[in-house]
Amino acid sequence: MERSLLNAVMSGLLGMGTLGGLAFVSAAPEPPAPPKSEGTWRLLDSVTYENIAIFPVVTSPTHDTSAFLTLDEGLSSGDVMVSEQGAAGLARTRDGRPISAPQTAGSASVNQLVLINRSRRPLLLLAGELVSGGKQDRIIGKDRIVPVGAPPLPLDVFCVEHGRWTGSSSQFISSKTIVHPSVREKAAVDQAQTEVWSAVASGSTAAAPPAAPRAALSPNELSSVMREEAPTQSYDKIYKSQRIGGSIDSFVEEIQKRFARATSSLKGERVVGVVVAYSGEVAWSDIFASGELFDHYWSKLLRSYAVEALARPMLREVASRDDAQDFLRRLNGREVQESEPGVYRWLEITEGNLTQIELDALQPKPMTLHRLLLHRTS
Repeated sequence: MERSLLNAVMSGLLGMGTLGGLAFVSAAPEPPAPPKSEGTWRLLDSVTYENIAIFPVVTSPTHDTSAFLTLDEGLSSGDVMVSEQGAAGLARTRDGRPISAPQTAGSASVNQLVLINRSRRPLLLLAGELVSGGKQDRIIGKDRIVPVGAPPLPLDVFCVEHGRWTGSSSQFISSKTIVHPSVREKAAVDQAQTEVWSAVASGSTAAAPPAAPRAALSPNELSSVMREEAPTQSYDKIYKSQRIGGSIDSFVEEIQKRFARATSSLKGERVVGVVVAYSGEVAWSDIFASGELFDHYWSKLLRSYAVEALARPMLREVASRDDAQDFLRRLNGREVQESEPGVYRWLEITEGNLTQIELDALQPKPMTLHRLLLHRTS
């Protein structure tokens, strides 16, 4: 009887999964890794404009991702709350219902917030998603899933508003923004706050070829906007300023029209991702488990790609289809893996100057929710 009781206690402890944001190894075997979709993806011809080329990635078999909640949806409905550490507050749902946030331990920290998932669906977070408010605007540091019923989660973040450390509310709202690839890389791969600030200030961290035409958004222009319109170097204010935002909006509008035309005649297939090239160099890809999930993120991803394009030299060269196709293969290199048992598995593979990051959901059915592959700029 004593042995049975001990086994029951140990089983309960091992099945807890996480404590304080740390992942533990479960005694129960994990579900097998989800089957990879590289073989089912098909690359369409590129959609080009100025110095950017976007290759749609399509497939016919897709997963049902309706079980997952996105950050924008959760913050808008009030089912998800993000606040500074040590804060207690009151938020409201979309229909006006008040929701109280429990007091959390510790004082406010630049690189950590507290997230509460009150919804009935697991929450999907992508590195680079921007939340606005609190003492400084922040971006999510890593792809991850927050399960239903999880305790308040210490959430690793990076600041993208250098200079402000005050605010009337400790709560954060969705900005429906994801930072452009140069900033996202510094958060998702380098995990370095100073590098994130530098990428916000410089626009792009990609090295310009000798004698390349100047970028539409030059560092001098960014510095001018920061000085006059966004003195706290707020990412949101910089790229929504009248001087810069207009250029981005017209750029996005033209790409969106061309992309819609290029993908309008698909039969039995859905767009699930894109491979992106700048000035003839393939640099980035985002691919999702379903067309629905891609559709949800597409508008803010497209805006992020446009910001990156405008911050890079305006070379009108088109990347080859073979180079883009290479971004659909699975890398073969050093692997780093993290997991929360029964919830998700995060995998990073490094091969030369390429990095691949995969977020696998383990429940309700194993699947790769998001796959990122990038050509590192440093």
